[in-house]
Amino acid sequence: MKRLSAFALAILMMGTLPAVAGEGPEAWEWDIGPVIKGRNYSVNMPRSMFETRDGPAFDFPYPRAENGHVHYVTVPVRTLKGAKRMVLTYRIDARKDVRFIPQEFPQREALLSLYFQRAGDRWTRRYPTYRWYAPNARTMPLSPGKHTVSIDFDEPWIAMMGGDNRTFPRAFDKALDDAMRVGFVFGSAGGRGHGVYATGPARFTVLDFHIE
Repeated sequence: MKRLSAFALAILMMGTLPAVAGEGPEAWEWDIGPVIKGRNYSVNMPRSMFETRDGPAFDFPYPRAENGHVHYVTVPVRTLKGAKRMVLTYRIDARKDVRFIPQEFPQREALLSLYFQRAGDRWTRRYPTYRWYAPNARTMPLSPGKHTVSIDFDEPWIAMMGGDNRTFPRAFDKALDDAMRVGFVFGSAGGRGHGVYATGPARFTVLDFHIE
């Protein structure tokens, strides 16, 4: 039986993610999905990342949408109660001429958004405040290079069906208390988590992911 990483043990023992940079999830702990009713919406993607010397990584599908696209990349968590912020540092390795395209809205800019999800979500409109995405001004356009995004939980996180944590303060607090998954998603404005592909070879590496 494969031993649990320090990250997984911290989740089980403390109920939250470690706040120490460089001690984030291992490659096998990341889930690439989502899988809904047996269908993986991250088409032609593996179910988890692979390990590199710099950290967990995956390769974007390319060069067209029919070759695949990546949507949600998440890890489990027991709660975010008392957490202050989510921090992700990543690197995208690609030629300068490689572009990133939202598979649903190819005319829009491809974006990364931090994300968390409340336990009990059934991926339907009946649960409009169970999925929360980075504030509109805090999404990250996809481009080669090293990038860091750090978002406090008192910033205006966006609910799945619209509105933010100021519109739905109680629902937001409940989602933090009962958080089930955290991570990041790929898509576009108006299509968070709806998938992105590349026009050429491109690799995404997680250099650090943690909750403070």
